Amino acid sequence: MQAKPHGPIPPEFAALDALPWLGEATPAYVYDFAIVSARIARLRAALPARVAVHYAIKANPFPPLLAAIAPLVDGMDVASAGELDKALGVMAESQISFAGPGKRDSELEAAIRAGVTINLESESEGQRALAIGGMLGVTPRLAVRVNPDFELRGSGMKMGGRASPFGVEAQHVPGLVRRLIAGGAEWRGFHIFAGSQSLDTQAVIETQAATVALAVRLADEAGVVPPLVNLGGGFGIPYFPGDAPLDVEAIGAALEAPLGALPHTQFAIELGRWLVGEAGVYLARVVDRKVSQGETFLIVDGGLNHHLAATGNFGTVVRRNYPVALAHRMQDPPEEVVSIVGPLCTPLDRLADRVALPAAKVGDVIAIFASGAYGASASPAAFLGHPPARELLVNAPDA
Repeated sequence: MQAKPHGPIPPEFAALDALPWLGEATPAYVYDFAIVSARIARLRAALPARVAVHYAIKANPFPPLLAAIAPLVDGMDVASAGELDKALGVMAESQISFAGPGKRDSELEAAIRAGVTINLESESEGQRALAIGGMLGVTPRLAVRVNPDFELRGSGMKMGGRASPFGVEAQHVPGLVRRLIAGGAEWRGFHIFAGSQSLDTQAVIETQAATVALAVRLADEAGVVPPLVNLGGGFGIPYFPGDAPLDVEAIGAALEAPLGALPHTQFAIELGRWLVGEAGVYLARVVDRKVSQGETFLIVDGGLNHHLAATGNFGTVVRRNYPVALAHRMQDPPEEVVSIVGPLCTPLDRLADRVALPAAKVGDVIAIFASGAYGASASPAAFLGHPPARELLVNAPDA
């Protein structure tokens, strides 16, 4: 049977003969904080000094991970009241921003009371925030999320250049900014996010330059200088065969010149996946081997209920294989072609499709790499009533 390729194993793991966590109970996610901290340090070294680093906690809200990340970043970005509560436990309110469409009045009130910055997704949300601030007697801290008239080329999820529930169309932003200021808000600037999961370095460079240019134009039209421009994120990681990593050093070097157009503005990059994605490994144990019509299946103790993205059911159009290995024989040559499936009663529960691996037996552990972002919290853990995956943080400062 012809094997299908899988994505590249992250370099921090690719040279290992065996993963060090084989004695842990499965199914489990393991996050290596040494990789996360090295990513943050690399990003800071690459970016201009005026660009702050924010963590988008939607990528991975595991509380021990948040606590370890907090001292290393300048801010956290949340998208719900639940995420807000987690961020407030580890980060000062002045360093937190709250984005996302459909914020309920209770969420706006919680954010205003806490003193976090709200990234407004619509003009009516701005009106509600002003009214709630007036009712509370608290000055709301409001930024405007802009729906730009361009998109991030090559991005996995395009967030701009089209009709969208996210952000305010650029032509309506200057008037909204003036109304917010007149209404007594503390205006905190712009949030401009054109797309996510891009592996095209030049596209990211061009999009960031266009983002700064748009912020300059909107500031001129509004007649005020933005205190902060959040440039969004969009930095992708290699998941699939043929994927290559971004050149963040080139991105940082190219960003220096555009920033000069707003000399009195602070900037931020908001990243989640790029900081934590390749630091995570999902481990599942083989509970059965089965041969059906000539195809070998390794049936493991977790699947799409824990790792929806690896099964191809989280926004991908074509199903491709994540990086995968037999965890105790990382460097051994392949001996068989297998499909790795979970325990759920659905044919969608397929973690790897016809990959070449060393021969595995019942009790062996399969590792799915690039699993540190949009894993446990982005999967239907309650589906069919199986236990949730454990989550472990290793190599943290207090671990």
